Amino acid sequence: MKNIFIISSLMLLLIGCNSKKEEQAVDKKANANLVSISDAQLKNATIETGKLEQKTISSILKVTGKIDVPPQNMVSVSMPLGGYLKTTKLLPGLPISKGEVIATMEDQQYVQLQQDYLTTKSKLYFAEKEYQRQKELNQSQASSDKVYQQADSDYKTLRITLSALAEKLRLINVNPNSLSEKNISKSVNIYAPINGFVSKVNVNIGKYVNPADVLFELINPSDIHLNLKIFEKDITKLSIGQKLMAYTNNQPDKKYHCAIILISKDLSIDEHTADVHCHFENYDKTLLPGIYMNADINVKSNDALTLPKDAVVNFEGKEYIFVVVNKNQFQLTEVKIGNSENGLVEILNNESLTKSTIVTKGAYTLLMKLKNKADE
Repeated sequence: MKNIFIISSLMLLLIGCNSKKEEQAVDKKANANLVSISDAQLKNATIETGKLEQKTISSILKVTGKIDVPPQNMVSVSMPLGGYLKTTKLLPGLPISKGEVIATMEDQQYVQLQQDYLTTKSKLYFAEKEYQRQKELNQSQASSDKVYQQADSDYKTLRITLSALAEKLRLINVNPNSLSEKNISKSVNIYAPINGFVSKVNVNIGKYVNPADVLFELINPSDIHLNLKIFEKDITKLSIGQKLMAYTNNQPDKKYHCAIILISKDLSIDEHTADVHCHFENYDKTLLPGIYMNADINVKSNDALTLPKDAVVNFEGKEYIFVVVNKNQFQLTEVKIGNSENGLVEILNNESLTKSTIVTKGAYTLLMKLKNKADE
């Protein structure tokens, strides 16, 4: 019985010691997160305090994309009948104006086509006269129907041939109405179909190009837009007309205001993303097709308890604030943050902080003092 009493006393003693050690450990941890400053330090630290405030804050969807141009603003220039490139001054990036001569082609088939047109035109003149003559003779029963019908057929066939040759001439930018035996040329001009700049030059002088070959690629940048890649889970958060801010990696502080104009209904097979097209409110000539951009989209607004961003400090991968204990003491307290906007950040674990006074300016100064205290 005596032994049982001794063992019980020892166990109670050990439990008491352990409890005391745990309390000391808790107190030590609490003290480790407590920073104290003097009145003089408080004055120099420019400490400002405040409380959690109810604000409307938006959720930001961060996405990426690149500058693009619609198909109607991109032109591939080719020569429908082929030929040799005689002259060109084009270089990638060179600005061009609609109707400007951008290249000259030459080939013997151009000469042959002009010859065929003028020859057919001459034959048509004779065939028309013969048709009119046979028509009058047939009406007076002076010629047979067969002769009249043949003249009619020859006349119509030549009209069809002449019309087809005229369209071929227009394909190579030759005006059939101004063509005569005096201005037949082996060379023809290629004109710029749009205003813009040269994107690619695929040929050199003296090279023979086939009808299917692309000589130049031109871009009209007046209707450039931002093509964003949006994941499947975020598509439902977007709508036509929704505003966003875009910026490049090189100049993140330079923001471009955009609005969504089109949301694709197809998802890519590999990444399960949809294309979302956005218009720039103000066109910037420095934004060239192919430039990669980032974009921030406000997808929803909700009421939240917030603090200024300066109130939150990051330490060892976690977010903290300083809660005012008294005039000269501040407690480092871990927080979970949510969305941020306009210099405010949402505090998620705010239940125990709603009535607390919190350092809103000078938190970093307190963190430095606390770290120096830990190093001592």
